[in-house]
Amino acid sequence: MLSSSFLRAGWFRCLTVLLVCCFSFFPYLGAPNVSLMEARNFVAAREMAQGGSWLIPTMNLELRLAKPPLPTWAVATAMKLFGTTSDLFVLRLPAALMATLLVFFFWGLARELTRRLPADADEPGRTAWLSALVLASSLLIITSGREGQWDIFSNGCMVGALWLLTRGWNSAGRGYGWFTAAGVALGACILSKGPVAPYAMLLPYVGCYVSGLNPWRATVRAHWRGTLLAAVLGLGIGLSWPLYVYSHVPAAVLAVARVETTSWGERHVQPFWYYLNFPVFSGIWALIALAALWVPYARRRAGAYVPYLLLLGWLVASLVLLSLVPEKKERYMLPLLPPMALLIAGMLRYLETVFRAAAAPAAARRLVRGWSLLLIVVCLLAPLAMVLAQLPGFGPVTLRFGAVVVVLGGLALVVFREGWQRLRPVPLMAASLTGMAALLALLLPAYPLWEGRRDEQGLRRLADVRRQPSLHRLPWCSMGEVPVKQVWMNGEPMPDISDDTLRTPTRLPVVILSEHPYEDDDLPDAWQDSVDAMPSDSFYLGRDRGAGAWYYTVLRRKYTQFSREQRRGTLFPWNRVAH
Repeated sequence: MLSSSFLRAGWFRCLTVLLVCCFSFFPYLGAPNVSLMEARNFVAAREMAQGGSWLIPTMNLELRLAKPPLPTWAVATAMKLFGTTSDLFVLRLPAALMATLLVFFFWGLARELTRRLPADADEPGRTAWLSALVLASSLLIITSGREGQWDIFSNGCMVGALWLLTRGWNSAGRGYGWFTAAGVALGACILSKGPVAPYAMLLPYVGCYVSGLNPWRATVRAHWRGTLLAAVLGLGIGLSWPLYVYSHVPAAVLAVARVETTSWGERHVQPFWYYLNFPVFSGIWALIALAALWVPYARRRAGAYVPYLLLLGWLVASLVLLSLVPEKKERYMLPLLPPMALLIAGMLRYLETVFRAAAAPAAARRLVRGWSLLLIVVCLLAPLAMVLAQLPGFGPVTLRFGAVVVVLGGLALVVFREGWQRLRPVPLMAASLTGMAALLALLLPAYPLWEGRRDEQGLRRLADVRRQPSLHRLPWCSMGEVPVKQVWMNGEPMPDISDDTLRTPTRLPVVILSEHPYEDDDLPDAWQDSVDAMPSDSFYLGRDRGAGAWYYTVLRRKYTQFSREQRRGTLFPWNRVAH
């Protein structure tokens, strides 16, 4: 049994949080296929790393101004440092590191919010430490931290800004250093995804912090100069890139602004109550999250360890603001996870304290047993899911299946004994963290297999086309906008030359991609006398035929001594219909 002083040691707590982050964000980081959002970020980063502009990003050599560039800068920097533009582990590494940084920023914020509470004096910092462990093992944080998109960067920087602001407000002196750092973090947040995180996280937090929900709100008034410094610095840094881009391409910036503003009300529209299932995204902590949100029960119990009304107000305000925007996606719920994690930590502290007494209340006993039952069900369902999924390498006779049975089966026995029978919350916390780490370490390699379980076999895709020896070293272009996933898989830009009708391509032969077969009659008039279009061939865009197909055609300089039939038979022998 570890001693109490050992468990309270700062280095031990830091090590445990770091260990949970390592299991949550880094194993098999390169395994899943590239998503649409990742493809956009990775293509823009690849063009930066290969010599493109870092201040005016491009995607497939077209302006990419819809998203601020900080996450793309991070990926491009990783590409340059590691010397690769295709290794998905390297490309997702910045997001995983930012997720880890988010957890540590939140740990600092939780410490600032709880250190004045009387209950924290018994075990200083324990509530904040538990909240960091909860956040690092929450489902939505894990999935977002393993994907190379923008949200984890903007939310990570915003949590850092909130911690630094709160640290400045709590400081005995003027705290200008803390407020300066908060301004930098706020600026980085805006450079990551514009006003989204300030709207959904900063506005609710500051509004609740200066309201009657916070008994220490007077400290904000005492540090108004520092607060103003942070705001001015943050806006100055955050608006520097949009202003720079506007000074160079104003028409493009205004066009993008119109499209993005319209999309908030027209794309991915969901009903107002879409986010009400947010406790589920706490993952293994979902049952405790529901208990923490039951105000009549949790206010007096969790409220001894966390500023309950402040956190609840922050959470509800963020939920309302997010729900007011018609465009909704699951990852947009990230601003709800930090206050939820601290509320969960408050409930955990109450449970571990109340069960030290001789007789715990019946409601607490039911909650611990329900939590135990949930963990046992998860441990038992995982091997069953492996059997039913029938994925190669994960069947009942494989070593990995045996490891899952031994690890999760043993964990279920521990949960039954310590949680169900002995009603000990602390082993349940350890079991929850261990179970999540085991699931990630043992089952994540199955995810690509699960994604591809319905792939239609035998279809030719762009990667197969690229391997044809006759197409090696040829430049690639397109007639129309190519889906960005295909640009990513191509490994290099495929500029759209459909509007370039006045001059012949300077480099021939060239491969042209198009939605329809491209023939000599489709050539611009200016090209007719000098360019031949070889017969088109096709490839599929997705996992099955339903995803659609595109065509590729080789344009060559015209040779009058060959007829079309001769060209088809001798110069383009690989022509066939995709199957």
